[in-house]
Amino acid sequence: MALRSNHYDAAMEEYLRSRCVPYVAVDETRRAVLADQSLKSLDFIIETPGPNLLVDVKGRRFGGSAGRWENWATLDDVTSMRRWETVFGPQFRAALVFAYAVEDGEDQAPAGFEPFEWGGRRYLFAAAMLADYAAACHERSAAWGTVSVARATFRRFHFPLHALLDGDPDTVAIAEAAQCDPPTIDDE
Repeated sequence: MALRSNHYDAAMEEYLRSRCVPYVAVDETRRAVLADQSLKSLDFIIETPGPNLLVDVKGRRFGGSAGRWENWATLDDVTSMRRWETVFGPQFRAALVFAYAVEDGEDQAPAGFEPFEWGGRRYLFAAAMLADYAAACHERSAAWGTVSVARATFRRFHFPLHALLDGDPDTVAIAEAAQCDPPTIDDE
């Protein structure tokens, strides 16, 4: 297991290990350079029954004052993951996995989600295929360079990560269909 200071990434790695899912944890300490451009590193490369995943983990809180399904990311996250998908090729799909730390008092997991307990916390792992997220996101903050998806829209296309890892046919079909268009010159 890689040494990770971010508890969301560490929980995700332990979740994958506990399920015996083949994965590679990416060293995030340095940004990659591709065609003289710096790219944000992804967090995990995961083998699934469907397409292999290129994953960027986004840690968020779930419930209480935090609300539900907070899903902001940076534009750099979206742009870099799109480029990674192009680099790795058609057998790979980029995904944002939102690792939600469940707040105290939030006793019921949403339908279909399996809470994962680790490090004294409970987590929910919601996957959003990058192509779906990128098509639906809007600017959240120009100053911070962040984007997000309306929660009602996000609820329509995210799914429990375990459904893909378990090979659920409907979820695998969603993942296989969700491929970003190659970056254009404007994206570079």
